Amino acid sequence: MSFVDQSLMSKLGQLSREEADRAPFGIVKVDDNGKILLYNHYEGQLAGVAPSSAEGKNFFTEIAPCTNNRLVFGKFKKGVDAGELDAEFNYTFTYKMKPTNVAIHLKRDPESKSNWIFVKAA
Repeated sequence: MSFVDQSLMSKLGQLSREEADRAPFGIVKVDDNGKILLYNHYEGQLAGVAPSSAEGKNFFTEIAPCTNNRLVFGKFKKGVDAGELDAEFNYTFTYKMKPTNVAIHLKRDPESKSNWIFVKAA
């Protein structure tokens, strides 16, 4: 069961920055290549990266290169290529921070064709 509320999942295509910033977990919207389109306040606090510094950069190679592997980026790319992405798993972030255990939920919204990375500290 995801830590992401179903009401939030149902409106991903219309999710505002204000709604994303109110969430009690990280929300990162990325394009099909991993370029960050939205980076919420919680994720900024968790990673120590201001949203204004993160947006426009690649999540997997510039902001969280510890995710540029088969487990995270591989699942993301496979799901994007298939047009279906809904994967949840535990992970440990290690880049520029002490090792931090998190739950990750990768999701592609088929209606808006948008990709989402949800992160919650474990």
